[in-house]
Amino acid sequence: MPFTGVSAMDRKREFVGLALAEGANRRELCRRFGVSATLGYRLLARYRAEGEAGLMERSRRPASSPSRTNDGVEAAVLAVRAEHPAWGGRKIAAVLRRRGLKAPSPSTVTEILRRHEVELGGFGGGETAFIRFEHPAPNDLWQMDFKGHVPLRSGRLHPLTVLDDHSRFCLVLAACPNQRTETVRACLIDAFSRYGLPWRMTTDNGSPWGNGPGDPYTPLGVWLMEQDIRISHSRPYHPQTQGKDERFHRTLKAEALSGPPFEDLAQAARNLEHWRDVYNSERPHEAIQLATPLDRYSLSPRSYDPTPAPFDYAPDDLTRRVQQGGRFSFKNRELKVPKAFAGKTIAIRPTKDDGLFDLFFRTTRIKSIDLREPMHQS
Repeated sequence: MPFTGVSAMDRKREFVGLALAEGANRRELCRRFGVSATLGYRLLARYRAEGEAGLMERSRRPASSPSRTNDGVEAAVLAVRAEHPAWGGRKIAAVLRRRGLKAPSPSTVTEILRRHEVELGGFGGGETAFIRFEHPAPNDLWQMDFKGHVPLRSGRLHPLTVLDDHSRFCLVLAACPNQRTETVRACLIDAFSRYGLPWRMTTDNGSPWGNGPGDPYTPLGVWLMEQDIRISHSRPYHPQTQGKDERFHRTLKAEALSGPPFEDLAQAARNLEHWRDVYNSERPHEAIQLATPLDRYSLSPRSYDPTPAPFDYAPDDLTRRVQQGGRFSFKNRELKVPKAFAGKTIAIRPTKDDGLFDLFFRTTRIKSIDLREPMHQS
């Protein structure tokens, strides 16, 4: 069942958050979460009537109340900090306000922590926020990367992360055993099935989404192109291109990966999925005015199709099917494109310069060929 298991509450929170987004298609949301419309609307009605308590099997006492004493406020500050030891005054104050408490100012929260000898250390806020370009709408751009290699007590963990540029919503935080194409593809299919398709994705130049600078085309990238997702890669040695995902990795390390090593991948998956829900729906984000990513995210209207229809090139396009090794024939010459396009159909289009042609895969220009040089073969 979609709302059972250790992360049932997390999934319910995410479901109602997306359902309450402006313009949300709730029947489509129910389909993507694998629940009936009856169950989905009942859950939403209970949430509207009772808040988060409506998502549980039985009611629970609110964590805080506007009528609590100053001692109660102080205890609430310490409780939030104990639960999230990397959070500082601004985040804790914002969380308390969201819970309905008349929260003290962020500076007062910091003083409460210091008075109780809570070690702020490298955590606790105080960092100057980065000013970054932000895409205007959810799903305009997703950033994707691996958070390096993380040791486990048994084996190694490769956290795969996908972040929405506009909202900072974490779409994927997967405990992967490796960084192979099929592993990433399976995680993306899960995300596409639930959230829909982005218009564009950006990655670095490493495997499995690139072969290093100068050769950005891999089977994974070609698969994404077949879903009409534009692909871009960061400039070499320029991690700022992936700035939001890089910053997310710092938060992930501080809040979810700084403790003792996980026992195995199963434990890592459970902990990372719970932290992802906290990050998306509870943790105030300073770069978006202390809103949560779920406050700003909405589902993509573009649904995932596991078997996309063949692309219709223009009637005057010259088309060729790429053979193994990336080879194809044109005007009595054997030419090459990246091997990732083997088995695919490409279009050859003349340019304004005689003898110079552009090669396209679907809507993406992949290279040019110059037939004015007799010995040129690539």
